[in-house]
Amino acid sequence: MEALIREIKIRYPDCAVTLSVGEQPRNVYESWFKAGADRYLLRHETADFEHYGKLHPKELTLENRLDCLKNLKEIGYQVGCGFMVGSPFQSAETLARDLELISEFRPHMVGVGPFIPQKDTPFGKYPAGSFRLTLFLLGVIRLLLPDVLLPATTALGSIHPNGRELGILSGANVCMPNLSPEAVRSKYALYDNKLSSGSEAAANVKQLAMTMSEIGYSVSLERGDHASINKFDI
Repeated sequence: MEALIREIKIRYPDCAVTLSVGEQPRNVYESWFKAGADRYLLRHETADFEHYGKLHPKELTLENRLDCLKNLKEIGYQVGCGFMVGSPFQSAETLARDLELISEFRPHMVGVGPFIPQKDTPFGKYPAGSFRLTLFLLGVIRLLLPDVLLPATTALGSIHPNGRELGILSGANVCMPNLSPEAVRSKYALYDNKLSSGSEAAANVKQLAMTMSEIGYSVSLERGDHASINKFDI
């Protein structure tokens, strides 16, 4: 990982290297940051301890997930957290705790998308999350954190033909194109019927720019760094 990060920074010094490799010891996070990583995405998934236990195996704990987020921010990463809307066992109360955590933690990015089941997992038969509720929560998060990086996720585009565009209109301000070669994208399908071709792919960024211009937005290929670094306070 360190060698890969350094090589990317050498070849593309102006880019922001964004990692999403789950929970790691603090010294590992530090080594990647020193190598040149800029951002780290680690969804907290839920701020409710009981809910977290229902979604994860026993060896994973919400306490450790929150410690990882705290460590990442203290080290100096631009940090992203988030959750799936409509995940199994989610309730209005757990969603309220998610919004409270986001408001207090003040991440630089928030990843929020609808839950989409994957047939080979224990949650394969659960219904997908609400598209309308996801759009509503994007708007709420934009009001809570006016400067936050807020992606219109691939999941939105996977459950609605204009999902990403409607996500932008609801408050999102980031699109994250798929850099994987088209021939291997199916290997990274984390849920059923994941969008893996078309304007969400980096090769078709012109098409993405066109669809965004149709709703009154232009695409910037700049790094899009968060405007400020906020202190962790939970």
